[in-house]
Amino acid sequence: MKDVANQRYYLVREDVLTDAMQKTLQAKHLLQTGAVASIWDAVKEVDLSRSAFYKYRDAVFPFHSIVQERILTVSLQIQDRKGTLAKLLETITDAHCNVLTIHQTIPIQGRANVTLSLDVTSMHGDLDDLLQSLKRLDFVEAAEVISSGAL
Repeated sequence: MKDVANQRYYLVREDVLTDAMQKTLQAKHLLQTGAVASIWDAVKEVDLSRSAFYKYRDAVFPFHSIVQERILTVSLQIQDRKGTLAKLLETITDAHCNVLTIHQTIPIQGRANVTLSLDVTSMHGDLDDLLQSLKRLDFVEAAEVISSGAL
């Protein structure tokens, strides 16, 4: 299993991507534009296996889509202690992110799951900086990006 806590993101030229990664990007484009109705149709159109598509679909993105993305959804598992949500939100504010939504489960066995949707338009630093800041909080047991999209 991959160590999600230490994931880093890179910008690379298209010509160094594997064939499967490039075809995954093509298939995603076909799906986004409505040129095909299903993943099956998309992978068939670009001559890619479905397993390769699923392997890379959440890992490769065109540069323009990353630049336009301004909403980030982060899932965290936190220890249930007094003041943890306030400290968590302070860290988000310090990164110049705006909280759009907060969902917190009822704590069970001293732990709760918190899902935050953030407007990261004015974020200071990059995604790795934000995730590392959240993971450094002593009450955060796990933090990961679960989705991103445009405003």
